[in-house]
Amino acid sequence: MHNSMITTALELPGHTITKNFGVVRGITVRSRSIVGNFFGGLQSLFGGNITIYTQLCEQARAETYADMCKHARQMGANAIIAMRYDATEVMPGLTEVLCYGTAVTAIPVDQQRS
Repeated sequence: MHNSMITTALELPGHTITKNFGVVRGITVRSRSIVGNFFGGLQSLFGGNITIYTQLCEQARAETYADMCKHARQMGANAIIAMRYDATEVMPGLTEVLCYGTAVTAIPVDQQRS
């Protein structure tokens, strides 16, 4: 599934949605390591972007995004609309990251006229 077929919008420009497969999701639960907390603490002393935590967040989002796309492909979808991310602290230092959307079949408008 190409990234251009995944959107936070409720429609795909130039496409007609012909089938709705329902909600698809990817989920991961991450914890910060002792080493990560140490270096994150050091970086916070100087202010600015805490890169070790940024990398952890990016990795978690990428993983959940890939899992959501895999779930959609397994259902037979070629697109995902209304995609969102959510994160919840399960307990101190333990965060759930969720990526979800609606799996659909979308056909380009120019193919419908043929």
